[in-house]
Amino acid sequence: MQKRYGIFYLFLLCAGFVQAQHEQQYTQFMFNKLGYNPAAAGMFESPMLTAVYRNQWVGLDGAPQTQLLSYSMPVFGNRVGLGGNLVRNSIGITRTISLEVAYAYRIPLKHGSLGIGLQPSVRQFYQNWNDPRLQATQPIPTDNAIPTGAQSKVLPNVGMGAYYSSQRRGREQWYVGVAAPRLVMNNIDFSDVGGVTSREVLHLNAMTGYNFKLNDFSTFSAQLLLKYAQNAPLDADMNVSIMLKEKFYGGLTYRTGGDTNKAGESVDVLFGIQATKNLFFCLSYDIGLTRLRHVANGSVEATARWWFNPPEGTPEKMSKPNL
Repeated sequence: MQKRYGIFYLFLLCAGFVQAQHEQQYTQFMFNKLGYNPAAAGMFESPMLTAVYRNQWVGLDGAPQTQLLSYSMPVFGNRVGLGGNLVRNSIGITRTISLEVAYAYRIPLKHGSLGIGLQPSVRQFYQNWNDPRLQATQPIPTDNAIPTGAQSKVLPNVGMGAYYSSQRRGREQWYVGVAAPRLVMNNIDFSDVGGVTSREVLHLNAMTGYNFKLNDFSTFSAQLLLKYAQNAPLDADMNVSIMLKEKFYGGLTYRTGGDTNKAGESVDVLFGIQATKNLFFCLSYDIGLTRLRHVANGSVEATARWWFNPPEGTPEKMSKPNL
């Protein structure tokens, strides 16, 4: 019975997806800024490869799952950043695969730099209407507007962003960024019969954060991510974290939204380690606050980040200020 209600909740979410739904979310957004803003490309002084795996609402059949592979590097004396994301996201009978290319040009300022980013992308939408979990309660009418079988569609898009980094002694002290990753509101219907009923909608992401060195052994960070999708509520992720001895990381995030007495969507705990000079690894667990907590066991996410030329100091070390 619990599983049946879980599937019911899931397909209600899938139905809302075609109207106005936030894109895939990441608890560890602070380690994946390129996934939200193309102007963040090349912001580290080292080329960097990032891999993310997210399993949302563990135990709920067909719940969202996301895999991301991201690469970013500075070129031309840190004046230009290049990068890209390959993202696979699935929920219910729907799967999307996105390839995004990011270009950022950095303008040196007195106490930091301003990056302006451009992001062309292409995305494949796929739905399997033969999925055995779809059980018709009445005979299906003959209607060309109702998809049948496996359906696929490939759509291009383009986005833009801006990212300002205030630096001190070669390290990022605070930052602020805003981006619209997809500006074209493509038709995502799989049938041209009956007019357009489903479109991509405008998404806006805004983020800010401050890093404060407490002493020689620890650095405190406070960060905020705001996500807005047209016709959907504003979402916010608020994170506080601490890095000890430039090696051990711990954090706590509160995500707004949800459906239960305005309590929010989740409280998330994060633990990470700078395992080697090149490799940083972090795990997080989301404790759900919505009604889905009765049919799911929270959400898990893992991030691995590899620096090809490890910077000296903490993971917050940014591009050199003398651009």
